[in-house]
Formats: sequence, structure tokens, C-alpha cells
Amino acid sequence: MKNALIIGGGIGGTAMAMALQRAGIESRIFEAYDRPAEYTGLFLNIASNGLDALRAIDVEVVERADGFPMPRMVMWSGTGKRLGEVANGMPLPDGTVSVCVRRGALQKALREQALDRGIGIEYGKRLETYEVTADGVFVKFTDGTDAAGDILIGADGIHSRTRQILDANSAKPRFTGLVGVGGYSRTDLAPTTGTQHFIFGKRAFFGYLVRESGETYWFANLHRFDEPTRKELAAIPTAGWQRQLRDLFADDLPVISEIVTNSVGDIGAHLVYDIPTSPVWHRGPAVLIGDAVHATSPSAGQGASMAVEDAVILARCLRDAPDINAASTAYERLRRPRVERVVAYSKTLSDSKTAGPVARVFRDLMMPIALKLFASPKSHAWMYTHHIDWNEKVAMHVA
Repeated sequence: MKNALIIGGGIGGTAMAMALQRAGIESRIFEAYDRPAEYTGLFLNIASNGLDALRAIDVEVVERADGFPMPRMVMWSGTGKRLGEVANGMPLPDGTVSVCVRRGALQKALREQALDRGIGIEYGKRLETYEVTADGVFVKFTDGTDAAGDILIGADGIHSRTRQILDANSAKPRFTGLVGVGGYSRTDLAPTTGTQHFIFGKRAFFGYLVRESGETYWFANLHRFDEPTRKELAAIPTAGWQRQLRDLFADDLPVISEIVTNSVGDIGAHLVYDIPTSPVWHRGPAVLIGDAVHATSPSAGQGASMAVEDAVILARCLRDAPDINAASTAYERLRRPRVERVVAYSKTLSDSKTAGPVARVFRDLMMPIALKLFASPKSHAWMYTHHIDWNEKVAMHVA
């Protein structure tokens, strides 16, 4: 195999291209947007396992993306009761911990490193269809152009066009019942060095952190029984979101209202989806990675890390397998149990944000005990200590 076509130029797609290059496989990235998406999205967590996976392909993002350490998470009730503390990942051997980054800055850092390595990225290339050929795969884009390669890798997100073509009966994204709202603020709050704070409010969930500069990163999760449209959310102006949020959190800690009131710039909103399981991960010379095949809600802070792990594992499988089918089969075998466990775990966390009046009282009483018993570093080791040895040969069959 010499040439891979990657659909999607986000976190997973750029990591995929760099992993393939290290495996000796050339690739081109085709991005649907007509320009780099350096100012899209808010902020996200790159857990220690995700940073470890990036290191496997010699990719550094913390300094280049202005990432800052965020090893702790403190939980509060809306009334101000401290419910407990949870580790956000586990330190790597050199002491590196999970970091928080702006999504746009992360994508820029990955894109620049891909370009520095001579990887081609083409914009305005929205996938229309593809067909399997005797030599591999032939792709057509909506702008009338086409491309041919040995393998097609779908890294095009939760609403993946590649997934829809690969399997007409593919899993549809599941609405989790949450709407994510967030932005940035300037306040007089003291820096929350190394710590994110999460507040289980009476009617909604709120999270925030304050950087040393005084800039506050914040988000809210709002429960919806119905599934609003993206157009409906986009029609709500920043001032409208501020009013709604102040009303929702009126009975909770005053710090929430202070942060929301002092927002700087636009407040963004999005629907929170996940994909619990996908029956088909690959078919012929086409394979899916990241949110295109196993999207997780952001509650566990693992979306970016899972996509990077996918990219590194798939590249190793393609390097070591005798053919594409064997590589894809090994990749699915190695990844499916882990990612589905992460998706399920994240859904459990999401559900805890939407407790009713009775369940809320029970949750606030039991969470301090539950966090001590079930949220210790040892209980989360399966998620955070996952290590990929680039030099280890991938076994094609299970003994």
C-alpha cells in the first residue's frame, strides 16, 4: 500500500496522516470546509492517554496549542456543598498531565505539523461518493473533482458521509438529551490553577476554570426532552443565552451568574450526540476512525484522545498486516472494546447531569461516597494508562 485518502482534516484526520507517514504510507487529507477551521469550537480536554498516543508519532501539541495542565476536577452541588475531587487523567512517566486547549488552536497546531512534514491538505473537498476499484478506491467530491488511492479513511466526524456510504444501515448519532453552551469570560475570580470546577445545579450543569491571565473558560449542559435543530440554536443571540442561563442557574452558586454576565465574545451552542456502537467499522478498502465510528459525549473528556489512539493503532496495523482487510480487522479488534467502554462511561456521566428533584437529593448525598469508592485513580487506570508501543509488531490473529 502506497497511498491513503483521508476524509476530514480535523484532529483525527491530521493525526492519521502523520501516523501513516511514520508507517511509511503517503496520504492526502481532504477537508470539506473551504479554509482551515482555526477558530471553530470552544475548548476541550486532551487526556494523558491522548498525549501519550501523540508522542508515539512524535507530535507535540501542548506548547504549540497553548495547552495548560488540568489534572484535577472538583465537584460541587448547586448549593455550594463540595461533593468531591476526581483526577483528570493520570500523569505520564515524565510527569505530564492532561491539558486543556482551545479546539481551534489544537487543530492549527496539528495542521502546521502535518504541513511541516510535507502532508498535503486540500480544502473545499466534500465527499459525494466513492467506489471500490481493482486498484483500491476512487473518490468523487461535490465540487466535481476526484481522487484515487489504495485505501479510504473516514475521519469526517459524527455525521460522517463516509460512514453513510460504507454502510447504508449504519448507526445514527444518538441525542443524549443535552445541549452544550459555552464561551469565555473576564472576571475578578482567582485563578483555578490546575483545576476545573463542576457544579451540579438545580436545573442544569456548569463547568469553569480560570487561567492565570484571568480569562475564564466555561460551559453549561442544559437538559432537553426534545431535540432542537442546529438552526434553532444558532438563532439564539448571545444576550438571549445569557438571560436563559441566568434564569436556569438563579438558585445556584452566584459565581455562575457572574461568569455568564461577563462573557466576552459570542456564546456558542451545540447538540450533544454519541454513537454507542457501530456494526460496521470497515468494508473493503474503506475504514472509519474517531467520531465517524464511535462518537462519545464530551463528559469523559476523551473524544480527541480516542481519535488519536485510533489513528496510531490503524497506522500500525496497516504497517504490519499483509493486506488492508487484515489490517482493518486487527484495528477493529484492538479498538472496539475500549472505545465502546469509553462511550458507555461518558453516557453515564452525562446522565448524572440531568437528575430530577428526588434523584438530585440522592445524588448530592451519595456522590462524596461514590467518588471515593469508584472514581479513584486506580478505578480509572483502564482509561488513562493505555499506552501504545509504536515499535511493537501488531498480532494479526488472537491465539
